[in-house]
Amino acid sequence: MSQKLIGVILAAGKGSRIQPLNLYLPKPLLPVCNKPIIQYQLEDMRKIGVQDVIIVVGHLKEEIISYFSDGSSLGLQIRYVEQRNALGIAHAVAQLENEVNSPFILFLGDIFLVPKDLQAMERMFWERRAGAVLAVKREKNPEYIRRNFAVILHASGTVTRVIEKPRYLTNDLKGCGVYIFDLAIFDAIRRTPRTAQRDEYEITNSIQILIDDGYPVYPAQVIDWDMNITFACDLLECNRDQLKRLGKPYLVGQNTVIHPEATLEGSVLGNGVTVEKPIAVRDSLVFSGVRITSEQDVERMLLTPDIVINCPAAQKGPNHEI
Repeated sequence: MSQKLIGVILAAGKGSRIQPLNLYLPKPLLPVCNKPIIQYQLEDMRKIGVQDVIIVVGHLKEEIISYFSDGSSLGLQIRYVEQRNALGIAHAVAQLENEVNSPFILFLGDIFLVPKDLQAMERMFWERRAGAVLAVKREKNPEYIRRNFAVILHASGTVTRVIEKPRYLTNDLKGCGVYIFDLAIFDAIRRTPRTAQRDEYEITNSIQILIDDGYPVYPAQVIDWDMNITFACDLLECNRDQLKRLGKPYLVGQNTVIHPEATLEGSVLGNGVTVEKPIAVRDSLVFSGVRITSEQDVERMLLTPDIVINCPAAQKGPNHEI
């Protein structure tokens, strides 16, 4: 078997908790510093030599297909597989069994990631002949582990347990939504039960079956920073973090017109934005095509052409419309 990975991105979910942003854009197309979340993932795949990518689509699939087409603009070959029923990550991966004939690297399309060494993760997979390698990081915030999954290790360093959205934590090792799988994962998925809690087929249960079948599964600490974009205000925080990472005080897209006396601070403005008044725009995210006519300053807000969401500094959770 040639040592070459296929790329897979899961981008089919509705993301109901991020409403109303998901009403006209699928979560993977939401912008981080004026680039869709999923585009960062595609570029990360290309950097480690992946050429062929399958994107699993569902909710608002036409938007994703229209945006990336065949992938040639990114130097990739992209094809699309539809998940018709939203029955969980393992169910989405199951749609690929007849499409994939070699090991693959899998990204969850609604998680923004800053990887530090995905090539080390790939080397681990090939050199150790792993059943799977899971991207993990040490997480100081327990809430972020509860949004993802916990990873329990044996003294030897292999993974012994993976626990989806755990309530009780025994360590600080969090799964980050990037996986490299051998084809044996499809056998495990076929035996994965539908969960009572979420009525879905969880990939963590499939990984546990893989482990119980005797396939070695390893953790790889290859993620510098990540955020599971769950609520609308998560997207604002993600943009502000990435802006700092880029070392920019603010970011302005193409064809954006700003009043000469307006000021920008810690904000990202998309393409074709207009700021008509001499106001301050601070710590905010403005989607493409927004026209700001207010005479009041904009601070810690997320603005789309249709809606304004306030994101108070202390607020971490469901957002409200104003």
